[in-house]
Amino acid sequence: MVNMKIAFVGKGGSGKTTLSSLFIRHLAALGAPVIAVDADINQHLGPALGLDDEQAAELPAMGARLPLIKDYLRGSNPRIASADTMIKTTPPGEGSRLLRVRENNPVYDACARPVELDGGAVRLMVTGPFTEADLGVSCYHSKTGAVELCLNHLVDGRDEYVVVDMTAGSDSFASGMFTRFDMTFLVAEPTRKGVSVYRQYKEYARDFGVTLKVVGNKVQGQDDLDFLRAEVGDDLLVTVGHSDWVRAMEKGRPPRFDLLEEPNSAALQTLRSTADAAYAVRDWERYTRQMVHFHLKNAQSWGNAKTGADLAAQVDPAFVLRESVAAPA
Repeated sequence: MVNMKIAFVGKGGSGKTTLSSLFIRHLAALGAPVIAVDADINQHLGPALGLDDEQAAELPAMGARLPLIKDYLRGSNPRIASADTMIKTTPPGEGSRLLRVRENNPVYDACARPVELDGGAVRLMVTGPFTEADLGVSCYHSKTGAVELCLNHLVDGRDEYVVVDMTAGSDSFASGMFTRFDMTFLVAEPTRKGVSVYRQYKEYARDFGVTLKVVGNKVQGQDDLDFLRAEVGDDLLVTVGHSDWVRAMEKGRPPRFDLLEEPNSAALQTLRSTADAAYAVRDWERYTRQMVHFHLKNAQSWGNAKTGADLAAQVDPAFVLRESVAAPA
């Protein structure tokens, strides 16, 4: 196995949370260290991983801990005058603190909780729900900004995975978060609405080298398969059909994961092997360059005015985020 940041996207109701939870269980069953992130305002990943309603409600919201996250990630970076001037796209530089999958740190202490899965465990982090306090006052993108800031500072090492259940639709294009991943799995139903988000993603991602593969969900027969092949072509990676295991899981009574139907288990193996293959083309320079591109774009459009600072000055031109970056003293 190799290190990967993986996103699951799709329209609301497509089954992206179900598929991402199955994939997380698959990785955990292999013993891989996994950070699972629910970046969707409609928080369903926790329950899909087996948490009851009370446990899911007690998960700490990353959006509510943004000041702590900013203060920790800022570290001793001399280009960032204060944590208050950091926005969701602020890139790391010399002196910034980075997050690593296996370590313990104040961000994980505040925002991550272990979830036991068939003898293994993953770290679960959640954006936090959209609350009444947000209505008419702020946009929920300020909440998902906590996820983006963490992803910008997260260095995943070999044999580690970060799996993100993204916001429904194409909201992530507003900030550039869609470029934070080695592999994006787009979950699509065999309907016209089901493939509409695919077309949006394909168009936006074309200029940024985003690796996109389609997972056909709720596929019931050859006609559904033919439809998806006609609509998405070679981007169709695998399809998933009905699952009694998933139905039991949705009722809160999941069987042992090794009892998942063989065709669906094989589909998860295909997802993993396809994601792993993308590691060979991981380009840290491009990754950092795109991070800076979207930061400068956000700084000019709203960030400078909001913070009263020239956020372009936060960019460290000599810094490249990579696995070998040393932690600050």
